[in-house]
Amino acid sequence: MPRPNILYIHSHDTGRYVQPYGYPVPTPAIQRLAEQGVAFRSCFCASPSCSASRSALVTGMAPHNNGMLGLAHRGWALYDYKTHIVHTLRTAGYRSTLCGVQHVASDAAVIGYDEVLKPPSSNAEGVSAAASAFLRARPHEPFFLSVGFIETHREFREPGPAEDPRWCRPPEPIPDTPETRRDMAAFKASARALDAGMGAVLQALDDAGLAANTLVVCTTDHGLAFPHMKCNLTDGGTGVMLILRGPGGFQGGRTCDAMVTHADVFPTLCDLAGIAPPPWLQGRSLLPLARGEAEELHDAIFTEVTYHASYEPMRGVRTRRWKYIRRYDGRSTPVMPNCDDSPSKDVWLAAGWRQRPIAPEQLYDLVFDPNEACNLATDGAHAAVLDEMRKRLDRWMRETADPLLDGPVPAPPGARVNPADGLSPREPVVPAAPGA
Repeated sequence: MPRPNILYIHSHDTGRYVQPYGYPVPTPAIQRLAEQGVAFRSCFCASPSCSASRSALVTGMAPHNNGMLGLAHRGWALYDYKTHIVHTLRTAGYRSTLCGVQHVASDAAVIGYDEVLKPPSSNAEGVSAAASAFLRARPHEPFFLSVGFIETHREFREPGPAEDPRWCRPPEPIPDTPETRRDMAAFKASARALDAGMGAVLQALDDAGLAANTLVVCTTDHGLAFPHMKCNLTDGGTGVMLILRGPGGFQGGRTCDAMVTHADVFPTLCDLAGIAPPPWLQGRSLLPLARGEAEELHDAIFTEVTYHASYEPMRGVRTRRWKYIRRYDGRSTPVMPNCDDSPSKDVWLAAGWRQRPIAPEQLYDLVFDPNEACNLATDGAHAAVLDEMRKRLDRWMRETADPLLDGPVPAPPGARVNPADGLSPREPVVPAAPGA
């Protein structure tokens, strides 16, 4: 059987807030994909920050190992672009094409794609039109096609009749107010556009007769751009949709509850294509889960943030039952520039969010506290759990040579960072030292 084509189709800031994950966000095209493939219900990104998250998927490494400790458009880059998956796939005859968002390089040319399409616009309509035309032209096989949508990044689209704010509910961490309901309505309008774009690309794949031998990998970078979600190590920040459809057992409209991570995608593609995995990979192939040969791959998932708009170093570990987060910046209040401006952020700010204390260590019981609202780190009854989770995180940081072990992590020369005491990522940036 010929090596399968790969369609990597991905969104911005969507988390799991799509129809097949049970949320009241109509996404019929993504729903159809889930009903034909395998939806991973417990997938987590490596970092709830745009570039860092994507870098882990395309390199199979933690961001602090691949170099993407901040945002590509603000001065960060991979240590070695040869670790990008397109180079490994090329050794097996794959031709790689990029259409739309990539967010792991300030200039897509340095990544190493064989071809970079130029959509007529950067929105879902333009990106899907270019990707669809590419597929209908019957490209060289096997191909790796990355289709990246800017949706559902802010600014959101204007709600239409299908997104009446009166009947919308904001995501779990956010209070239910007229302002936040309208904010969620606007998110749903953007999700509608995203779904239409994804649906058009998937239809083009069908029309070209390519679907049977194409693995579709549908995901997003991290959680929604709302407070306590994006750029937070809570499940609301790190939980992401991941739907695979195609050869290898990714069929049948099944769900998988095993904890998996974006770093598992690269080894999966190597496994499926019969390519020797490069030595730097830190994830594990998903094929044993898809084929019913395993029930779990990981007993813990590790996540991180170093820089986003501002320096906010933190690391986390999640098991089935527990979440542990440790902060390294010495701050006792939130870093406002790392939350995108929004009506929902304004509601929190008006209630005094800037002054709310934030603990240097956090421990959550995910069974009784799935919204991670009750920090148990100072509860003596959970001292043994806290000690075990600390040890898990310390061991992972040592094994992966996390630079935080040596103290504050410097920004690369010329990087642009917002002062941590600021309010908005839109405020003036500075060439910053760590913690500025």
